[in-house]
Formats: sequence, C-alpha cells, structure tokens
Amino acid sequence: MASVNPFNLSDSEEEAERRPNETVDTARSPRHGAPGPPPPPGNPFSPPADAEPPTLLLSSNRTSPSGEGISLSAAASSAMAGSAETRVSVDVIAAQLLRDQYILTALELHTELLEGGRELPRLRDYFSNPGNFERQSGTPPAKDQVLGPGGPLNRANSISTLDSLDFARYSDDGNRESDERVAESEGPSQERKNFKSSPEIQEPIRPLEKRALNFLVNEYLLKNECKLSSITFSDENDDQDFELWDDVGLNIPKPPDLLHLYRNCGTPLSSPRSMADVSVGMDLGDLPGNCITQDPPKKPDLSQQQQNEVVQELEYQISLLDNEKQSLAEQIKKLQSEIQTLKRTVSSPPPTTLDLSSQNTSNPCSSSTTDPLSVPPTDNGKYLDIRGVAEPESAPDPASTQKTSQSHNELKSRPAVQFDKPNRKLSPAFQQALLSFCRMCSDSRLGAEVSRIADSEESVMLMLGRCLPHIVPNVLLAKREELIPLILCTACLHPEPKERDQLLHILFNLIKRPDDEQRQMILTGCVAFARHVGPTRVEAELLPQCWEQINHKYPERRLLVAESCGALAPYLPKEIRSSLVLSILQQMLTEDKADMVREAVVKSLGIIMGFIDDADKYSQGFELMLMSLGDPSERVVSAVHQVFIPAFAAWTTELGTLQSALIPSLLARIEKLLMQGEHSLDEHKLHVFLSALQSLIPPLFAVVLQNAPFTSRAKLHGDIPAIEVTRFPRPASPLQDVATIIGSRETLSALLLLYDHQLEHEGTTGWESLLWVVNQLLPLLIDIVGRINVSSSTCVHEFSRFFWRLCRTFGKIFTNTKVKPQFQEILRLSEEDVDASVGNGILTKATVPIYATGVLTCYNQDEDRKLLVGFLEDVMTTLSLSHAPLDSLKASFVELGANPVYHELLLTVLWYGVVHTSALVRCTAARMFELLVKGVNETLVAQRVAPALITLSSDPEISVRISTIPAFGTIMETVTQKELLERVKMQLASFLEDPQYQDQHSLHMEIIRTFGRVGPNAEPRFRDDFVLPHLHKLALGNNSQSVESKRIDIAMQLFEAYSALSCCFISEDVMINHFLPGLRCLRTDMEQLSPEHEVILSSMVKECEIKVENRGMADAQGSMSIASSLVGEDAKTKFLSKMGQLTTSGAMLANVFQRKK
Repeated sequence: MASVNPFNLSDSEEEAERRPNETVDTARSPRHGAPGPPPPPGNPFSPPADAEPPTLLLSSNRTSPSGEGISLSAAASSAMAGSAETRVSVDVIAAQLLRDQYILTALELHTELLEGGRELPRLRDYFSNPGNFERQSGTPPAKDQVLGPGGPLNRANSISTLDSLDFARYSDDGNRESDERVAESEGPSQERKNFKSSPEIQEPIRPLEKRALNFLVNEYLLKNECKLSSITFSDENDDQDFELWDDVGLNIPKPPDLLHLYRNCGTPLSSPRSMADVSVGMDLGDLPGNCITQDPPKKPDLSQQQQNEVVQELEYQISLLDNEKQSLAEQIKKLQSEIQTLKRTVSSPPPTTLDLSSQNTSNPCSSSTTDPLSVPPTDNGKYLDIRGVAEPESAPDPASTQKTSQSHNELKSRPAVQFDKPNRKLSPAFQQALLSFCRMCSDSRLGAEVSRIADSEESVMLMLGRCLPHIVPNVLLAKREELIPLILCTACLHPEPKERDQLLHILFNLIKRPDDEQRQMILTGCVAFARHVGPTRVEAELLPQCWEQINHKYPERRLLVAESCGALAPYLPKEIRSSLVLSILQQMLTEDKADMVREAVVKSLGIIMGFIDDADKYSQGFELMLMSLGDPSERVVSAVHQVFIPAFAAWTTELGTLQSALIPSLLARIEKLLMQGEHSLDEHKLHVFLSALQSLIPPLFAVVLQNAPFTSRAKLHGDIPAIEVTRFPRPASPLQDVATIIGSRETLSALLLLYDHQLEHEGTTGWESLLWVVNQLLPLLIDIVGRINVSSSTCVHEFSRFFWRLCRTFGKIFTNTKVKPQFQEILRLSEEDVDASVGNGILTKATVPIYATGVLTCYNQDEDRKLLVGFLEDVMTTLSLSHAPLDSLKASFVELGANPVYHELLLTVLWYGVVHTSALVRCTAARMFELLVKGVNETLVAQRVAPALITLSSDPEISVRISTIPAFGTIMETVTQKELLERVKMQLASFLEDPQYQDQHSLHMEIIRTFGRVGPNAEPRFRDDFVLPHLHKLALGNNSQSVESKRIDIAMQLFEAYSALSCCFISEDVMINHFLPGLRCLRTDMEQLSPEHEVILSSMVKECEIKVENRGMADAQGSMSIASSLVGEDAKTKFLSKMGQLTTSGAMLANVFQRKK
C-alpha cells in the first residue's frame, strides 16, 4: 500500500473547491481583503541572487482565521499532478506565507530550517526587523488602522530590542524618522498572543543594548535625586563612561530619557504626512510558471475603498489643524498679556539710555563712533540689559545708593548710571573683540535671566515666576522650607493666573513628606496668602491644591490638606465653608486610614464649627460628632473632646439649642441604649454618649451664668477676688475652660460671686437656664442611673465621673441645695422605710455607688467626709437588716477603694459594722473586708484589718465567724509579712481542727471554696504544708459522710479546688502523701455521686501516677505540674471534653490554667 504524504493534504481542500478562481498570489489578507504586510527595509521578499533553489516540498495545512481556505495546497497539488519532477522553492513558499499573513506558519518554517542547519534570508530579515511588528501612528485618532496602498492596515505591538530601534525618531529634533517604515497587518489575536509570548524570540540582552540601557538608567537616577543609587550603579558597571553617550557604541543620537520613552511606549508614533506606508507583494514572475494552476484573480473594485481613505486622511488633517489652532490661540493670548505688561511699563518715563560720548568730546575718534558701552535697553525699558557691558571702574553716582525702601516711582525716575570712559584710542571693533574674552553666556535660559536685571516690581515677579520652578528641584529637601516666603510672595503678586497656580502647586508639593515643623511653615504661608488675596482667590487658587492631595499616598500630605482646611476656614466665603470644605473633611474622616489624618480632620471640623453660620448644618455637625466619638483611635476621640465638642457647643449656644436639642439628644440615645441592652449593655456606646455629655458641662454652666438675672449687674471694677485653683475640674483643653468660654477670668470671677449669692439668698426664680438643669436634667439623669446594672463597674465609674464633674463645675452650694436633696429623696434612708422582708429596691441599684462616689466625694472637708461615712453606714445597715443583695455596697467599696485617700474612711465604716449589735451587719462587715484587703497597704492590714477580723472570728454567732474566712484567705493571697501570715494560718487551723466545728457543713464549704480561690496564688509553703493536707483530710472525711446532700456539696467544692490547684508545682512528697490520696478519695465519692466527674478524676489520678513513677524526670525538674503532665492525647481530649460538659459554678475552673504570678 502506498504511503500517504501528509504534506500533500490540505485542511482546506473543500474551501479550495468552493473557490476555484482563487490563486496563491492573491493580495487579500485573512481579514476580507486586507493587504499583505509591507516589507522591511531591504525588501526581504525579493529572492536573493545567491540563494540556492531549495528542494523541500512543502504544503501548508493551516487555515485562515476567518475560516477561508488557502489555495496554496491545491495549487501545489495541481502543480505536482502536472509535473511530478517540479519542486516548489522554499523561498517562494515563505514569500506566500508572509504575504498572506501566516506569520506563525512562517515562524515555524523558519525554526525548522534553522534546526536543520539552513537559513532562509527572507525569513531571517523579516523576523529580525522589529519594524514589521510595531504599531504605527500615521492613523486618524479614532481608528486603530493606517492607510496602505491596498486599504487600512491593522497594526500590532511587538517586542523590540534596543539596538534595533531607530532612536532618531524619538530624538528631540523630531524630524529624523526613518524613511523606510513598514508594518505588518494585524493577524488573529490568538496567533499574535502566541507569537508575542513565544520563547524563541525572547533573545538575551545584547552588549550594546545593555550599555544603552545602563546609560539611560543612570541618567534617570541622577535626574530623580537618587545620587547614591547612581554611584552604586556606576561602580557595578565600571567598564562604561556614563558621562558620554558616544561611549555606548551605537551610531545614533542619544535617545530621550526613560520617562519620555515610558510615556510614549504605548502611544503610536506620528509619521510625517509626506511619507506613505508601502506593502510589497510577489510578482507572478517570482513563482515558477508550472507551480500555479489556477486562474489569476480578479482585481477588486477600489473606488469605495479609496474614498474611505481620502475621508480618513481629511479627518486627520482637520484634527491636526484644530490642534494647531488651539496652540496659536494660546500663543496669541500670552503675547497679548505681554503687550499689556509692556504698555504699563512704557507708560512711565523710561530710563535714560547710557550715553558716555559726552564725557570724552575731546577725542574725535571716539565721538564719531558708536560706544560699545552705550547699549540701549532691549525690552522697552522693562529690563536693563547687561549683555556686553563692561564692569565699571568707578563707583556709580550717589543717587544709585539710595535705600531699597524707595518707592516704585522713584526707582523709575532715577538718573541714568554714568561710567568713566578711558582716554584711549582703541577702535570699537577691537574694544568689542577684547571684551568678548569676558566669559559671559546669554544663550541659555539661565544666561538670559542673568543678563537682564528687572527694574520694576512687576518684572521681578515675572522673573521669579520663571525661575522658581527651576530652582526648587535643585534645593535640598531639608532646606526647601526656606523657599516658602519667596514662593508665596511671587504667587500673591504675579499677574498670570497660570503661573500663580503653578507656584501654589509647587508650594503644596515642595516637600515629599513634610514633618510637623515644615507643615506649620506651609500653613503659616497659606494663611498669610489668604489674608493678602482675599476669599475669592483663596477659593479659586488654594482650595484646588487641597483637592488634589486628598487621596495622596503619603499621610503627611493628606495631613497637610486636613490642617489647611481648618487654617483657611476664617478666610473662605461662608458658603464654601459650610458646604465644600465641610464635605471634604467629612470624606476624609470617613475614608482615611491614618489616625493622625483623622485627628487633624476632627480639629479642622471644630474650627469650621466655630465659623459656620448656616443653622441647617446642625444635624450634619451632630452626626459628625457621633461619628468622631466612635472612632477606634484614642487620639481622634481626644481631639473630639478638646476641639470639636467645645466649638460645636458654642455654636449650639448661639442657636439656642444646647439645652433644647443637643443635650436631650444625647440623653435620649442613652435611654434607648439602656432599653435595648437590658441583658447585654453596649458599654462602649454608653461611654461615647456619656463622655460627650461630660464635655458639654462647661458650656452648659457658661449658659447658666450668661443667662442669669444678675448678669447685667456684673462689674469688673474694684477688687475682684481670684478664682480658686480647685474651683473647677481641670479642663481637657483651653476650649473647655469656663473662663475662656465666658471671655476672661475677671468676668468669670465677678459672675461667680453673684452666682453663689443668688443661689444662697435669692433663689432661682426666673432663672430659666438653671431651672432646666434642676427640674429636667437632674431628674432624668437620676432616673437613668437607677436603671444601670450595678455589677457593671465600667458604667458605675463613668457616671460617677460625670456627676463629680457636674457638681464641681456648678459649685458646692448648688450641690448641697439642688443635687443632694434629689438623691436623698430617691434613696429614702430613714429606718422606718426599711422593709425587712423585701428590702429597699433602690438601694440595690447603681444609684448608691454613683451618689457615694460621684456626689458625696466632690468636696473633702470634715462635714463632707462625715456625710459620706454616715451614708455608707446607713446603706450597710439597711441592706443587712433587709437581707438585700450587697452588690451596690460592694460597688461603692470597689470604686472608693481605688483611691488610697478613702482607705481610712472605709475602715471606719467597717469598724462600725464590726461593733454593731446585729449579727447580720457584722456578717456584712466581715465580707466587705475581703474587698478592702486587696487595695490597702500591708501596714493598714496588720493594724486595722487583721484585728477586726480576729475579733469577728470569735463572734458568738457562727455565721459571723464563717464570714471572716474569705477575708483571711485574701490576706494569705496578697500579704507577705510572715507574722501576719502565721496569725491567719493559726486562725484558719482553729476552724479546721477545733472539735466544735467538726459538723459545721457551711464552714467546711467556705474553707474549701477559699482554698480553691487563693491556693494557686498563695505562698508555696502555705499551699504544701497547710492547704493540700487539709484538703486531703476533708476529702477523706467526706467518704464517711452519711447525708448525701452534704456529701455531694463537699465533693463538688473539692473537685473545683483540686482542679484549680492542679496547675501548681507540687513537690514529690506532697504529691504522694496528700494530693494523690485526696484525689483518690474524691474519685470514690464521684463514682457514686457523679460519674461524669469520676472520668476526669480517673484521668488526673492516672497521669499523676505516671508522673510519680517517672522518677528521672521528677528528679530533673524538682517539682511537678499536673497540668503539664497530661501528655496522653486520649486523656487530654477526654478531660477537656468532660470539663466543657460540667455545669459547676466555674469560679474555681477559671483558675485551672493559671499559674502563680
């Protein structure tokens, strides 16, 4: 059977049959008649003269992207059918592939030839020329096509190498583009992607490419202030001279810098309109005559296509003309502005030209020739041109030495400067040639500026506007703030808005990351600018600079924007202040991630609130206040209290809404919060609202003073006593100082005298602002306090601080006559009101600790302390006798005990309970000692606490003695004095060993509970010698307990105690003699009473036994930890799962994994 040659088969034979008239030399591209690719320079499609006729027989099996078959296979097959001896030239096939845009097929052919050791010049030249793959720019802006001879050519990007690019087309002269510009028509996108990503064309960098890139990179580093990086880069490439482009070795002009190349890398290059894109195809003569069997194609009708080309060309010319028109219009406008400036300058008397000939009339030669020193001004009097002027040999006329403060008119009318002319007979040409040896340069920009001196203020501004943009980049970053006065002065006085905008842009971008001092300097300059130019120019020129920086990547720049909004607030139009600036700051407060930026935003918002006068913005300001108070950053919240709230309160005072809207809104939110969170109160939100109320106390008091009946009678003359230093709480900022709000300390002092007199002697009749505080604010606050959960120490503390500041601000007379009576009426502490059966409900609320710590501690005189002691004694007695919970009393002791000033006072209250006739009161006193021991110093514990507890431990009532056990345990946990510890140990031993307590179930329960609580943190010797042995005895005794309820109670307490103590380091002897035996006794109880606990105890016992048996590890460690000995994964998993299932109190379990600190 004959073998089948795959090259004789075509994938598109059916297409070929449907298109019998299509031949291989068709000029149609794969995309419906698009022309073939233009050839590269040198016409690689022409077969070289020295090319050998290839003998490879090849047929393309690739179809076009549009689905049209290519007739090359059919043509080749027909040719071979006609003459079996004829072979198609590989060069002809390559030309056909390139013309029909089968680039990938051509590339595969080129690769296969290279692998076979052969190279086709046509393919080599085509694929080595990047111009065949570049996107040209000679297209109308709206199209991605260029015009070729046969129609529009789609362009595709390519991977170009540096040494193959014609850099002349990018150079500054702009007219040195290559005359041989070619491009390929755009192939299918997938083929183009495959071609661009093909690893075969990713050539390694060539030496000349590397040197050229090195030069451009070094140039970029130097231009962008990366001098150290440039030095390092030069050292690493020491074989190259970076000062000379010619050292690179490329015979082309120096290309533009990297920035220019980057900006234009994706932009089509403009081509001169005198050039045309050319496509070169194969003539029929290039192919063997017997290779083609099909008829020649019909020529397409190009009339419509040519019309489209003409339209596109005309559209492109129109766009160029429009651009040129706009450019000329701008030039005309600029020239007109310069003409106006020159007219204003010429309108004043021009300075007299330098005429030195009159001083040397005796020299006929000199008088008859032009003096080279007499050069008239070249700018119509605007500048004094010094180009070509020799240095004077004598001092100028005394008139030129006037003070620099002379006016502009005097400067204009000063006499011309005269110079002494030498008595020489040199020819003018010789003299000019002689002076040419003075090294002066006026050809460059800087030389032109130096060669002319401005003679008016306006010309000075114009000169500075031109020079400053070139000066700033060359000044050290650390010293650029020195340019701020120059930039601002020029921006203020420059006549051109465009130049002013550029200068202000330079100001805001002067320093990359300005520090605090530099920002202050820039802000000072902005304020000075605003004062000078007025609100209109501030809005038009300064604010746009702020907008541009809102989303800057550096927080220091955004910080500058936030601070600028506040600093410029007084100088802006009021409409802009309350709309645009407010919106900018609100956006930054919401979106900015940097704490310091939001802090500055809050301060600027406070300044805005001090200057805003649009009452409709009140609700927006209130929401901004709440949003700021909820910020997670403490520094932002602090700024709210220091700046925003005082400013906002001042505005609401003017609006008359401080008492009618602002404070009631906050109180309503607190009430709503309490209603929603009866079981889980959001303490953070409560703190936010309450802290805002606390910051509103000073402005509220100022309103009371300013609206009092006596305000008009305040006199600032005569002897006005100074205000006591402790009269007011220390303000968080000057804005919260009542004296600052009122206006001065003298005014405040005079008003305070009248305020105290009015309250004490004349009453509050007609004093609406104070009556609102007394009749509406205080009752609502007291009601809110009564609904707070007393166990929330945070809420108690916050409200205590609030009432303390309220009472201190409004004064002692107000507190005694207005605040205390309302609390006392609510609390009802008289004995006849005590109901022993149900207790007094209000005494169990947070009202008690808040009244005690927030109101009764405001003043610290003897009568105040006596009142506080009496109140606490009455509360302790009332709660004890009524069998009410002691939470409110405990909260009071905790809050007061945090301040050492009140320790003696609290001990006095407790001693009152120790000697009280009621056993209930003595029990309460004993339990209160437990709270007090933790905060009192050891001296007081030894002198006052221990004697009182020992007295109670011998009380006739067994309940009183049992109540002392927690306090004794706390002493063992916190005190280090050995004598005191021994006394406590003896007392506890008496409870355990005295026969009279053998059957005291409640005493044993309290001792076990105390041991489990204090054992992990007590002294190790006390734990090993006292706690664990007695727990062992109690566990052993519980095995013989006949009453099942008592037995299970003791067993559960023992389980919690052993769980807490299991984390401690226990010596080997104690482990063997007491801990393990105690655990086994407890396990015996749990086998009968609680099987789920028995599983955990069995795991603990097992692991303890394993640990004891491992003597080597025990000897190395010296001590053991039960928690660390649970090494078995099964035991650990079982232990933890069972612990999670238990429903015990958890008081002991909380300490299971705590170690002694």
